[in-house]
Amino acid sequence: MQTKDYLDRYYGGYDEDSRLEPKHGRVEFITTMSYIKKYLYAPGMRVLEIGAGTGRYSHALAREGYEVDAVELVESNIEVFKNNTQPGEPVKITQGDARELINYTDSTYDVTLLLGPMYHLFTREDQEKALAEAVRVTKPGGVIFTAYCMGDPSIIAFGFIKGNIHQLMDKGMLDMETFTPRSDPWDIFQLYRKEHIDSLREMLPVEQLHFIAADGFTEHMRETVDAMDDETYELYLRYHLTICERQDMVGWSHHTLDVFRKK
Repeated sequence: MQTKDYLDRYYGGYDEDSRLEPKHGRVEFITTMSYIKKYLYAPGMRVLEIGAGTGRYSHALAREGYEVDAVELVESNIEVFKNNTQPGEPVKITQGDARELINYTDSTYDVTLLLGPMYHLFTREDQEKALAEAVRVTKPGGVIFTAYCMGDPSIIAFGFIKGNIHQLMDKGMLDMETFTPRSDPWDIFQLYRKEHIDSLREMLPVEQLHFIAADGFTEHMRETVDAMDDETYELYLRYHLTICERQDMVGWSHHTLDVFRKK
């Protein structure tokens, strides 16, 4: 099967639209939106979301007055995206591939979001193509947000805590000298370490602005976070947003956000 076939099968049976709804899931969403809003400051600014999924970010930004174009590969996600679109909402979605944005012109968008595709690209060549396309369509001085799934939190949580470490070893998903994770398209998710992300960014004509632990330690204590009363949860969010750029915390985060400006 092709990579898209695996993604169609996965997302066709997964409620992606509700992933960011529980308190633990909202931490990633709230963190990402708080940083996006640092660089969106005037209604009518143009946003492109590449790999928009079911549109959680696209719809939120469009409803605040920003002009949003969205690209998504998976048909089932596009259907949900369209069903979630409110009348008059300044957003439109097309089917497309992050590696080749053939319908989008150079230097068009103030902010470009690449919040999903890097999860599902398994070769260096494909990863570089997606990043280069995101930079290409962004205006000079515009800002790109790129999300990654990190390897070590998954090794700890899925491997050691849930008792699957020998399964990962037997499947060849770990380099047993460095414990660097390895993934194939049928594994669905590509896992990264920060040095890999840094090396991808360094080949781009960009200036890094932030490297963020999007959910920090939250996924390791999701039951605790979900059980918090509202006052405690708000305090936890304040704490998380205070420490989410501390580089000694980034390695614990299941999701990270690399933010950079096009030169």
